[in-house]
Amino acid sequence: MRVATLNIGFVPLVDAAPVIVAQEMGFAAAEGLDLRLHAAPSWASARDALSFGQVDAAHMLSPVPVAMALGLAGGGAGLEAVSVLSANGTVVGVSERIADRMRGAGHPFDFTDATTAGRALIAATDGPLRIGVPFPFSMHAELVYYWLSALGLPSPQSLIVRTVPPSLMPDAIGAGEIDAFCVGEPWGSKVVESGVGHLLLPGAAIWAFAPEKVLATRQGWAEAEPERSARLIRAVWRAGQWLDTVDGRSLAADLMARSAYLGIAPELIERALSGRLTIGHAGEVRTVHRFIGFHDGAVSLPWRSQAAWIGSRIAARTGLDRAHAIQAAAAVFRSDIHRAALTQAGVDLPPASARIEGALQRDTVVTSQRGPQMTLVRDAFFDGGTFDPGFL
Repeated sequence: MRVATLNIGFVPLVDAAPVIVAQEMGFAAAEGLDLRLHAAPSWASARDALSFGQVDAAHMLSPVPVAMALGLAGGGAGLEAVSVLSANGTVVGVSERIADRMRGAGHPFDFTDATTAGRALIAATDGPLRIGVPFPFSMHAELVYYWLSALGLPSPQSLIVRTVPPSLMPDAIGAGEIDAFCVGEPWGSKVVESGVGHLLLPGAAIWAFAPEKVLATRQGWAEAEPERSARLIRAVWRAGQWLDTVDGRSLAADLMARSAYLGIAPELIERALSGRLTIGHAGEVRTVHRFIGFHDGAVSLPWRSQAAWIGSRIAARTGLDRAHAIQAAAAVFRSDIHRAALTQAGVDLPPASARIEGALQRDTVVTSQRGPQMTLVRDAFFDGGTFDPGFL
């Protein structure tokens, strides 16, 4: 097998682990690939590097391919999601000023109840709540809009969402530019370590199975390069499988701490990978089951219904036609390409690529594509809502 070199973009976050591990642990080499990893300082630069052909694939926010298909989010060529890299892995946090008010009102910071936490946050805020997210079209933004609007805080009247690159979130909260934030790890933990904020919730408390990052390619690239794209999908899938083991996560923290990747203390990375997060300067620890997922429960499958949910939410916020947005969104989550690549390796997957999102209130055993049973994990929304994309 001839070795093919692929250039892969990523933003320094814990959920870039599958592409980093694929190269560092030999999963790419086993597929005849050499991955050249390129760190980007922001999501806009990562998007542009991929869209304009400077890299072949990238670790990307799941809503970006959807937003681009709807004529939003800038960039050049459209993007497609050929795999989901991670589910969840985000945190919501508040400034120390807001945290003090919430503690004074009796909020326990139990890190589990999104309804109670959201109401306490709203009560502690004077005027519009200013909340930072890493990009306007991100799962961070979609979770924040969904969560707070459901609790009676509409945007833009009462909620101001500002874009702050992940690595600058500690500076923004410390300077008083924002009151709260939603960001991927390790930058929430970095806020805590900097002494300027307090963690309030994991993103998983809002949506238990949110597709956080995807492996994105330029529109048409995977079909034009079927062999190389299939190798890449399989290498990253195997990396995700390895990451969802205890030993894998322990070693991954040391790998990702290197200066070429995240360049921070392994201990901060380990918090996210273990789900044991320090939420405040007093050292309070909360343990979150499935804080971040890379493999178990068919994480890697780009569910067309997940894309449809994202498209529906963006359409409602921007005034676009909802039906068109759902169809356009579903088309860029390429479950067909993903299935074809993994079927060659004998990987079993769910039989469908769309479902009613939010319907699983607990882990559920289902019949898989090849017949044996497999477990799909809980995917509930905090308010008990569900989303039917209409094309099941």
